[in-house]
Amino acid sequence: MAGAIWCVVEDDRKGTPKKVMAEVIGEAARLGGPVEAVWPTDKATEDGLKQLGSWGATKVWLLENPAFAPYRSEVWAGALAELAAAQSPKAIFGPVTSRQREALARLAARLGVGISADSVAFSMEGDKLVATRPVYAGKLLSKVTWAKQPWVATLRPNVFRPAESQAGKTAAVERPSVKIASAQMKFIERREEVSTGLPELAEAEIVISGGRGMKGPENYVILEDMGKVIGAAVGASRAAVDAGWRPHRFQIGQTGRTISPKLYLGFGVSGAIQHLAGMRTSKVIVAVNKDPEAPIFKIADYGIVADLFEVVPALTAEFKKLLEK
Repeated sequence: MAGAIWCVVEDDRKGTPKKVMAEVIGEAARLGGPVEAVWPTDKATEDGLKQLGSWGATKVWLLENPAFAPYRSEVWAGALAELAAAQSPKAIFGPVTSRQREALARLAARLGVGISADSVAFSMEGDKLVATRPVYAGKLLSKVTWAKQPWVATLRPNVFRPAESQAGKTAAVERPSVKIASAQMKFIERREEVSTGLPELAEAEIVISGGRGMKGPENYVILEDMGKVIGAAVGASRAAVDAGWRPHRFQIGQTGRTISPKLYLGFGVSGAIQHLAGMRTSKVIVAVNKDPEAPIFKIADYGIVADLFEVVPALTAEFKKLLEK
């Protein structure tokens, strides 16, 4: 595929690209053609620029301006649209994150092109890109193409093979001048999320989820203890979030986070359709529930019909033994 594929950088808001960018860049490289990163940020770091180069970006379009923080989609979309109009990339990719879901949708609208959201696969048919994405709460896969370029898409994390970091590879850095749109959204206050010390939900290779069967917020500590042992993120079902047991940022499902970990462990999660839509593409699904008729067992690779309060401590102890060897 001739022409550049742009990878819009998702960072940690401290000047470091998130590891999901290795997947986005890796998939762009697999499709062929020059791979370039576009980084809207209020502050980039030299290490961050080097990391993008080591993953395979041949060029970084660095849009560094204080206006990019705090994030506002109209500022991102305006700057990206202006640069895209000037440089004519063939495709614009970004990871599925809360920021890029919104910003790339607005970008596609400004450019008058379509967007494939939550893409899980790509292929070339002649000179056209074909994207595969889940529909109907993940029950079916739909293949879509674009009427015209650039092809805009968001890529689901933990689905694509990440690019391997190659020491010594560097990217040319361009600092184009773009017009920064006046923010239409008034920023009032920023509250830093309290770190749990566990991996981030969307990027974690192992995810533990607790549902209404947890019986209360105080019991999530046993899931967090397991998470610390095996390096897993801890999420929750909508029922648990609606009950006020966990903040919304931990919700997995159609109205929360979409995840695709290598291993999903669900405890006390019944498996409502909106929850399954957010985790159905997990590589291995393990479910523990007292109800043998719980819907989650229909898609689980391994199921345990038992009391989670007996299973979780036993599993945690066994994991400790195995990992200490």
